[in-house]
Amino acid sequence: MSFRVLAVDDEPDVLGLVETKLQKAGFEVTTATNGQEAVERAVADRPDVIIMDVMMPKLDGLSACTQIKAQMGESAPIIILLTARGQESDVVEGLSCGADDYMVKPFAPRELVARVNVALMKAGKSDIEF
Repeated sequence: MSFRVLAVDDEPDVLGLVETKLQKAGFEVTTATNGQEAVERAVADRPDVIIMDVMMPKLDGLSACTQIKAQMGESAPIIILLTARGQESDVVEGLSCGADDYMVKPFAPRELVARVNVALMKAGKSDIEF
């Protein structure tokens, strides 16, 4: 089974890297470039995982995360925030808005893939073993 990931970032280089690495790992990846588009795609497409930047135009990642979790409830996807904001207060704020995980840029692509796999496993959606 191929899991669906929505990658969201307003930086084309970062978005391309995330998309490429996840596709190579076997995920079906769609993209969005701002938080509002992320909310719309999450509700319409129902991805398994969302990898989302925090600082974006139209709607930031924290607000998008909160809206997705509120609108989708128990069926909300796993959300991993991927951002340059790395202070302890930023991480706490990100997790408090409903994110399932938080990664700081620059990031290791292999670690991102591993975190996606672990999150799917913890959610009972995957039987991948490491």
